[in-house]
Amino acid sequence: MAHALTSGALASSAWEVTMLKPFSPESGGELFIGGAWRPASDGGRFAVTDPATGHVIAEVADGTEDDALAAVDAAAAAQPAWAGRSPRERAEILRRAYELLLAQEDRFARLITRENGKSLSDSRGELRYAAEFFRWFAEEAVRNLGSLSNAPASGAKILVHHKPAGVAVLVTPWNFPAAMGTRKIAPALAAGCTCVLKPASETPLTMLALAEVLAEAGVPAGAVNILPARRSGAVVSAMLHDPRVRVVSFTGSTEVGRRILREASDCVVNPRMELGGNAPFLVFEDADIDAAVEGAMIAKMRNMGEACTAANRFYVHDRVHDEFAEKFAAKMAALKVGNGLEEGVSVGPLVNAETRDKVEAFVADAVAKGAEVLTGGRRGPDARGYYYLPTVLTNVPADANCLCDEIFGPVAPIQRFSSEQEAVERANATEYGLAAYLFTQDIGRGLRLGERLEFGMIGLNRGLISDPAAPFGGVKQSGLGREGAHDGLMEFLETQYISTNW
Repeated sequence: MAHALTSGALASSAWEVTMLKPFSPESGGELFIGGAWRPASDGGRFAVTDPATGHVIAEVADGTEDDALAAVDAAAAAQPAWAGRSPRERAEILRRAYELLLAQEDRFARLITRENGKSLSDSRGELRYAAEFFRWFAEEAVRNLGSLSNAPASGAKILVHHKPAGVAVLVTPWNFPAAMGTRKIAPALAAGCTCVLKPASETPLTMLALAEVLAEAGVPAGAVNILPARRSGAVVSAMLHDPRVRVVSFTGSTEVGRRILREASDCVVNPRMELGGNAPFLVFEDADIDAAVEGAMIAKMRNMGEACTAANRFYVHDRVHDEFAEKFAAKMAALKVGNGLEEGVSVGPLVNAETRDKVEAFVADAVAKGAEVLTGGRRGPDARGYYYLPTVLTNVPADANCLCDEIFGPVAPIQRFSSEQEAVERANATEYGLAAYLFTQDIGRGLRLGERLEFGMIGLNRGLISDPAAPFGGVKQSGLGREGAHDGLMEFLETQYISTNW
């Protein structure tokens, strides 16, 4: 029997059989619009490759501008009924999605690894994190609270409530194929908004598979539409110029985010932007070095460093620099590199050749300028995939490119510092302001310096800061708005006040 991604409408009998079978990326996929699978309007398709081998694992329908507007049609048609559902109804559907997704952890983890390259352990962690957004926003759906107050001057009653904003366009990157989608879909549905999600063309399969889960959970036809497309700019632009679209939520590079902001301004679409990062990792002289190394491994190597929150620049106090660098390099050197589907592998391939080549160029630039390679510094042994070995660099000069740009790979450049003021100034010397990490055993010092760091999120003696219950987002050119926490729900609501007397 053909998988649902290649069949037509979601007939219930076919649905039940399909849900019992593992997803087969080789079967390809269609666009998911209005609760049905359909080909692209021009018949176009594009290939999805396995980063571990470079082999094509699927061909997926390549959405067009016409398909994008059809998806907006479906979302707009579903909007009134979905917004009209009680918060508890929406919450129960989201809770069911959470349970269904966790029940298929292995299926989704393998799919994530096949299209993204990360290790199975990393993919399982992502899947659990992704599912948690459905549980969290199931709980937040019933907490859309308003207020009532008296106007001091006029004596009028001020009644404030929050309404669903309307159709939302969601644009996600390739580095977390499951979590970046659920982090946007869950709050949109909780708030009463319908949506069109355009996944990254490198990793569309996970979101197409998620469409099945959402339908089984009870999300009605048209409330969530999945639109893979290689022509991202044109497709997103078409939707942003449709007056029915009221929110755009984008995660990706600052460069692309700027373009989307310009497009969104034409129709004054509310933007939610989670953009690039250049996270500093500060280790002070009183830090627990073993704990700092463990934190560094998490902050640097989650998803092979392909994360906007990844530690990008390491600043270590003179007194503990050598100890930290030696222990960190030993941990990095011990990581097993290989095909992420193999048990025991910690580091899979990077997502594509372009990303690997960019990482390689960062290291070559730093070494040419005087940096020393403690471990790694070269491609992995398997030439079929896009591998780069976990790398630690010391004596990195201030003009090294890797200190200025996002590395997005398993490379850790280390510099020394000698004072708090120096550490903070160098950490803040970037246009980005997403995440920062600092390790010290003096909590007062950590909180004091945390306030001085110009970043939206701080990991104090922790290498992992992402949490559905926390407001995720940055300052400066790292974005606008917050995802997760109660803030994430509010991003999809509009505030309205009614003035009255009684």
